[in-house]
Amino acid sequence: MASEPKNLVEPLVSIIIPTKGDLKLLKPCTESIEKSSYKNYEIIIVDNSRKEETRKNLGGIKHKMLFYNGPFNFSKINNYAIRYAKGEHVLFLNDDTKVITHDWMEKMLEHSTRPDVGAVGALLFYPNNTIQHAGVLIGIGGITSHAFEGLGRGEPGYKGFVNSVRDCSAVTGACLMIKKSLFEQIGGFDEKLAFSFNDIDLCLRLREKGYRIIYTPYAQLYHRGTTSRSYVENNEEIRYFVKLYHDLILKGDPYYEEDLSRIRPFEPKMGEEKLVLTDIRLTEESEQESYKRLGKYIEASNKIRKRHGTKRVIIEFLRFLKKQSFQE
Repeated sequence: MASEPKNLVEPLVSIIIPTKGDLKLLKPCTESIEKSSYKNYEIIIVDNSRKEETRKNLGGIKHKMLFYNGPFNFSKINNYAIRYAKGEHVLFLNDDTKVITHDWMEKMLEHSTRPDVGAVGALLFYPNNTIQHAGVLIGIGGITSHAFEGLGRGEPGYKGFVNSVRDCSAVTGACLMIKKSLFEQIGGFDEKLAFSFNDIDLCLRLREKGYRIIYTPYAQLYHRGTTSRSYVENNEEIRYFVKLYHDLILKGDPYYEEDLSRIRPFEPKMGEEKLVLTDIRLTEESEQESYKRLGKYIEASNKIRKRHGTKRVIIEFLRFLKKQSFQE
């Protein structure tokens, strides 16, 4: 019996990689992509170094090169680059990533090609083989947090969710696939969010339009984190994001079970847990009705919001009480 013919339709994928021109990061990234089993793609590198010497060094790169001369703004850089993308699907990728699974693009396209899917994210590991990203949680352990961050490679996580294709609220822009037409339709990345939350905001806007956000563990990459640029905490961006999604943050992630702690992700609640770990700016935004209704908040800076644990919670709560005593 003759086998059924394979589907030969392989849409073009445009991979957009912003960079400051660090070839020690960029070359391993592009070389790992070139080993992918999926071949119908183009790589678009966007140099934001604004240095002539760096641009000369990038001259040997065989992929399409663009130059963005403004100050660093993740949203503006990617919105600029997508004008030159020819692909039906766009894959936003950080230059400090390195592909692990050769069929990663197929595994992401499997979902991105579906009409009800807005964005697709991957399983990302730090170089020490601990999880960096397996989906994004809203209002859990802070304003947002990465699911299962710090868990060892090979560990299945709560109910095996690390190894499960699943819906989630958002995925990181370090490796995010979306239909080009949909990205343009929704208005691209919000350029008011230059450093943080731009990827999460994009996903939340897609969800508001009825599209699903999918995490797949079958696309795996290494991701160094903030090595390609220094970590920046922008209070105005935090305020802006919190104002947009205040109610959602307070309510908590819809894909996160209600009987689990919002302080220590994926751990059972301790009795009638009323503490909500959040950023000080969220506390300020909700000092009136929401503040009284939900009880006391723990103040935690954005820099440490992703480091969970009882010790940290106690310290931040003591700081909160201390500040309250001064105010009173």
